[in-house]
Amino acid sequence: MTASADIQTNAQTVDSDQPAPRSSFIARNESTLIGTAAVIAFFCFWEYSVRANWVNPLFTSSPLRILAAAKAMIVEGTIWQDLATSGTEFGLGYGLAVVIGVPLGILMGWYKRLNSLLEPFVNALYATPRIALLPLIVIWFGIDLGSKVAIVFLSTVFPILVNTMVGVRTVDRDFVKVARSFGASDSQLFLTVALPSSVPFLLTGLRLGLGHALIGIVVGEMYGATSGIGYMMAIAGATFQTDRVMVGIIIIAAAGMLMTHGLKLIEHRFEKWRVDSRG
Repeated sequence: MTASADIQTNAQTVDSDQPAPRSSFIARNESTLIGTAAVIAFFCFWEYSVRANWVNPLFTSSPLRILAAAKAMIVEGTIWQDLATSGTEFGLGYGLAVVIGVPLGILMGWYKRLNSLLEPFVNALYATPRIALLPLIVIWFGIDLGSKVAIVFLSTVFPILVNTMVGVRTVDRDFVKVARSFGASDSQLFLTVALPSSVPFLLTGLRLGLGHALIGIVVGEMYGATSGIGYMMAIAGATFQTDRVMVGIIIIAAAGMLMTHGLKLIEHRFEKWRVDSRG
């Protein structure tokens, strides 16, 4: 009995020393594979429904028609100017919203008097639909680059500002007391306490602002522009070129998905760092 027990114990020890089997590729990428399969199935069903005359392609187009339209636009070269115009508008408007929204959100979250002074204006502008301001923006900036940057900025800055402000307000006061006890100045508190604690809320604001910025580009270019993805979609829709409208929609959706995924990766890395630092 003793010998058999020793053998069983040694076997268990050997088994415990062996590394755990690594998860398979399917298990590690299950969510991605399921999502990809669902998208492929959707496009296949979409194409089949058009070929079977279940729906009118004039209203919905089809995946192959959209690919053909995209190829034609690439060959013509018209799509590149539209992409450059919309990309410039997005970069300037979104970047300006981050540069202004993040510091202002930190200051409003940290200083109560400043928050009391600016909060009525922030709430009023945040609740006002940006599309209602389009006539004024066009009057002020014209139909060139400036008006689109202004629309993207106004669409993006408030989600970033509000989320950053909420993040600063949730800072653990014990951290502030410890920093003050070591003689930290206000600027040091901002950099070492307030800003790191508000990063999760800040990233959430960036993700929300991303969707608002893309909407602002399309709406602004449809309202008044001479180039851009939204302008292309408006012209194509007015002439019943559904294929080209769908190309624009897919471009906007793909850009939003890629940038949102990038922000999710940054957010995941930060969350992992927070867990590791706590452990």
